[in-house]
Amino acid sequence: MSETPLLNIPFSNQSENKINSTICPDLNDWWEIVYSIVPKYIDTVCVIGMVGNVFVFLTYALHKSPLKIPEIYLMNLAVADLVFLISLPFWTENTRKKFNWPFGNFLCRSTGASISLNMYTSIYLLAAVSTDRYLTFGHTLDHRGIRSKTMAKTVCLLTWFFGILLSVPTFMFRTVKHFPLWNISACILDFPTPSWATANRLIFNIVGFAFPSSAIIFLNFSTIRSLQKSTRERRALRTKSCKEHKGTKATRLIFAVVLMFLMCWTPYHFFVFLDILYQTEVIKGCFWGELLNFGEQFGYTLATTNSCINPVIYVFVGKYFRQKALEVFSRFIPYGFPLSWASYKEKSLSFNIFPVRSGLT
Repeated sequence: MSETPLLNIPFSNQSENKINSTICPDLNDWWEIVYSIVPKYIDTVCVIGMVGNVFVFLTYALHKSPLKIPEIYLMNLAVADLVFLISLPFWTENTRKKFNWPFGNFLCRSTGASISLNMYTSIYLLAAVSTDRYLTFGHTLDHRGIRSKTMAKTVCLLTWFFGILLSVPTFMFRTVKHFPLWNISACILDFPTPSWATANRLIFNIVGFAFPSSAIIFLNFSTIRSLQKSTRERRALRTKSCKEHKGTKATRLIFAVVLMFLMCWTPYHFFVFLDILYQTEVIKGCFWGELLNFGEQFGYTLATTNSCINPVIYVFVGKYFRQKALEVFSRFIPYGFPLSWASYKEKSLSFNIFPVRSGLT
């Protein structure tokens, strides 16, 4: 079975981990497809994601207006995705070489830790921005003391510290180990005992996904209910608040980012949970071993997509992000160059003497 989220050694009928001498089917042809397709897909994700997240980072960093609270979280999310994407080329080459790690022990440790860091920081940044939306629209008490830019920056620093702390075991126990059976030197998590490996996966599954995703789902559903209630009340009174309308558009972007994150990462964590059951022999047999090897490979490949899709969401869902991007990059584009992706209305707003101050993007 696989020993890490980043390494799925394809055990077959020659595996040292056979259960009750069960003869496993020969799936070498299927693994050849994995070795061929997965690296190309992740390379594409890496290129699109690097360009997109640098674009997002520069838009927020170079815009003349101060960052709003949700933008502080989204800018940090773009940095987390960049850290993740920088590490991906090493792992695509690793897959292309059939898990024979060619880059040495330090890069094995550091790139593995950076990917673990992204997994933790991304979901907790989304939890933080979901909490901000809940305090804005779903909470009736005064939250001015809690919801501030200083508090948002503090939360981001704590999130990075928390992510680094949880990634320390990955850095400590990752190593390049030779497997004579397959004649490869693989970058794996080599824990002292199987119980350490199980504990690490439980922490990853519960602390890194189950707990924060439950909080995110609750917070967003609560926010949706509050927005729906507010909309019904305004319709009953036949009034329309421009500020709340802009805030609703900002919240719609957050919902899209959260939904895409959960769609991309849930399958992978589901297979990690099944792997915990397999390692503790709650489920047994060759079928489960092969299913989990392919399942984690599929789940991880899908999860990488999330890091390149957020900038696409910002552009297509975030009206105010498009406006900010236009204001920033119009300074570097020759006068008269057609900006086909921006509407006439957005162009006129961009150069208005009274720029929009509310909203998220």
